Amino acid sequence: MKDLKVIFMGTPEFCVPILRFIIENYSCLAVVTQPDKEVGRKHEIVYSPVKKEALRHEIKVLQPNKIKEEYDDILALNPDIIITCAYGQIIPEVILNAPKYGCINVHASLLPELRGGAPIHKAIIYGLKKTGITIMYMDKGMDTGDMISKVSVPIEDNDTAESLHDKLMNVSVPLLEKTIPEIVKGTNKREKQDNSKATYAYNVSREEEHVDFNKNSKEIYNQIRGLNSWPGAYAVLEENNVKIWSSKINDKVYDAKPGTIISVTKEGIEVATKDGSILITELQMPGKRKVLVREFINGIKKEDFVGKVFC
Repeated sequence: MKDLKVIFMGTPEFCVPILRFIIENYSCLAVVTQPDKEVGRKHEIVYSPVKKEALRHEIKVLQPNKIKEEYDDILALNPDIIITCAYGQIIPEVILNAPKYGCINVHASLLPELRGGAPIHKAIIYGLKKTGITIMYMDKGMDTGDMISKVSVPIEDNDTAESLHDKLMNVSVPLLEKTIPEIVKGTNKREKQDNSKATYAYNVSREEEHVDFNKNSKEIYNQIRGLNSWPGAYAVLEENNVKIWSSKINDKVYDAKPGTIISVTKEGIEVATKDGSILITELQMPGKRKVLVREFINGIKKEDFVGKVFC
């Protein structure tokens, strides 16, 4: 199928193995990715991971600011199929309807669960036991199109958003490798989603990054690992936003206001929650690097922290 003409649309690191697979096995006409970003005080231009990979292979790169208005260059390439993954913009119907074999999306959940832009984070935050990859035909809705194929991945109790990201990234290419020939031959399945079972995984908001110790320990533990390694959970201690990167659930229960620091040891910072306590094991103070608590306590007076309250 080396003559199958493909346009790939995607942006983050998660997409890179998919793009690499397409380049190696099909005729990749172009890559469509988000516009370059300016970062830092020097406003340095940063390319998306997908753009970097495309340029390494000398693949044409298109970066429309608003794809719903800027699509002529895409249509002019006359692709047989468009494959998308975490692109970041709503794709207009004029593009969806153009390719011979349609426009398909590689989505990091078991649809109709976790429609939206943050399915990996929310799978852990919501305490799910499994998730996966769904390949689907795209339509004008948000992840509402007919499903073609799926693969499941278990979520372990110690998984973070980063580790789950890598697990899902690793199974996406084998599923796509199996699915594309079926689409071309017309032997693929096409299953409508049950909208009554739909759940949503909208992009993580700043409010969702904040740890509320009035929640139970399991909810807090899931939130912290679901935001590791990006964007990170945080709580406020004496007007400082403290990033909390990892934790453990503690079986001990205290008669203390949720958020109160009970103890500080090399094992972690013990904090009261709604139903017990949690042990913060890795944190980051403002302007400092991420450290394990056993390293953090080397430069502090532990007794100065006991009794203070995260809010």
